[in-house]
Amino acid sequence: MWDRILNDMLRRLVTLGDLRVTWPDGSETRYGADEPPRASLRLKDPGIVRALCLSPVLALGEGYMDGRIEIADEMLNPALGLLQRARERGGRMPAWIETLNSARMALSVFLQRNTPLTARANVAHHYDISDDLYRLFLDADMQYSCAYFTDPEMSLEAAQEAKKALIARKLRLEPGMRVLDIGCGWGGMALTLARDHGARVLGVTLSQNQLATAQARAEAAGLADRVEFRLQDYRDVRDSFDRIVSVGMLEHVGRPQFRTYFRKVSELLAPEGVALIHTIGLSSPPSPTSPWLAKYIFPGGYVPAMSDLAPEIERAGLWMADIEVLRLHYAWTIRHWRQRFEASRDRIREMHDDRFVRMFRFYLAACETAFEEQRQGVFHFQLTKEHAAVPVTRDYLAEPPGERGARRHGRTRQAAE
Repeated sequence: MWDRILNDMLRRLVTLGDLRVTWPDGSETRYGADEPPRASLRLKDPGIVRALCLSPVLALGEGYMDGRIEIADEMLNPALGLLQRARERGGRMPAWIETLNSARMALSVFLQRNTPLTARANVAHHYDISDDLYRLFLDADMQYSCAYFTDPEMSLEAAQEAKKALIARKLRLEPGMRVLDIGCGWGGMALTLARDHGARVLGVTLSQNQLATAQARAEAAGLADRVEFRLQDYRDVRDSFDRIVSVGMLEHVGRPQFRTYFRKVSELLAPEGVALIHTIGLSSPPSPTSPWLAKYIFPGGYVPAMSDLAPEIERAGLWMADIEVLRLHYAWTIRHWRQRFEASRDRIREMHDDRFVRMFRFYLAACETAFEEQRQGVFHFQLTKEHAAVPVTRDYLAEPPGERGARRHGRTRQAAE
């Protein structure tokens, strides 16, 4: 019975590409239109067939992790990309799956309430695994967010530097400004803003590992007098800041907390201040978080749609001074991460185990293909309280980082250094 149900599901879903499925009894079925992209997978036991019928997204990830779904290494990205493209371009899922998705969306009010206690536990689940793991596939500055590729062929290090430089230009920094970094990670952004732009930065994180690493980096760089890192929930921050930056943190806030988040940004931002919020976002109606990602990778996480965020920004009394949507940049970023992860696979297996390697490989492949095939990108919200807080054209984005502040203070950047 379950074989027939799954066969019917795949017939309705995969209407393009070429997907070959080998069933537990050894038989093979082809789905799609006998055209690229092409992929294949093998279902190894009847139990995984039943699981795929009941919860396809969760079962696909768990089946791959447990070895009950066999996908060759070189086929993982094509297989996930094919399935995502099929769904994005008209492939249908059974009515009961859509009903479950609607129910999960409704329940997000409770599942993603992310109190200060649960928020800290959610962060620890992913970010306190081991700094050694992340050092193996991130760039030298440990930027765990979308890079900015002015050229698709540029290195990961160069693209991450370009991302920080773009954000600094959008912040309109001047030496001595007080900056709040919400979700500061391992400290790279805060240290860059202090070292290259003369800012005084407070970075807050809920990760013990990230805090320790960021503090050690500040000491080693001789910046501990200009950069402070705290283990603190953004909701508990007080005082006023000339600039606020938040990179890759809004995805962890949870849908019910968007109003609180933007009200806090408004409360902390000085009257003529500027905030830059960098977040993954959907250019489509809101949709629930993947149950596999929520269970294994980012508990409490939610990728917002533009329609989730705009009303809360408006209610917070903030100007949307500028909005930029970065497309494909995150797919290219994750491709670099995935290649570095694969190059270090044996070492990572020694640090953890084979199931962890398969879990993380699935996570990277699923995210890379999502940014390629789905209406998912990265939003840059430049927010202000005053409409004149930033120029009325984007010409200033062409200025070299630090040039504006240097001119205003009657010195060149080199002299300032």
